[in-house]
Amino acid sequence: MTRALIPLAAGCEELEAVTLIDLLRRAGIEVVVAGLAPGPVTASRGTVLVPDATLAAVADQAFDLIVLPGGLPGADHLAADPLLRDLLQRQHARGGLTGAICAAPKALAAAGLLSGRAATCYPGSLDPAAHPDIRLTGEAVVSDGTVLTSRGPGTAMDFALALIERLAGRPRRDEVEAKLLRPGA
Repeated sequence: MTRALIPLAAGCEELEAVTLIDLLRRAGIEVVVAGLAPGPVTASRGTVLVPDATLAAVADQAFDLIVLPGGLPGADHLAADPLLRDLLQRQHARGGLTGAICAAPKALAAAGLLSGRAATCYPGSLDPAAHPDIRLTGEAVVSDGTVLTSRGPGTAMDFALALIERLAGRPRRDEVEAKLLRPGA
């Protein structure tokens, strides 16, 4: 079964986290939600999310995708976490998919995964002067090799659907999207 890891940190963006968890699970992907620390995670707007495990407890498991929700200060916590940085680098080295939305691409940048790539993020999350090796765009979702990034809360559904397409194919994405009754879909 295809597996995805979604690390959560205090101050994450709940709309992004829940959208990713929900849509990936609708697609039949096994989603493991892992907190950086033990216990519930309080998101940026006060929503309390309960991870399945801690990141340390699942660090030795294999995942087809590691995807990071944004939000502040959650994305800062993700970017500063040495275990997560190591997991992202190992995932990238073996050709596995990684993704991040909103402010979380800063964690991919901190792990060195965005160097020489096109990416998108929440405006101001990555300073182009500090990261001249990243081609920042204003697109909703950017896919560059095995790295996918997205702009912010309003693009979370498009991002999750793009991840489903990469993991399970276009027909599965279309099936999940049809049941969402999205306007214009």
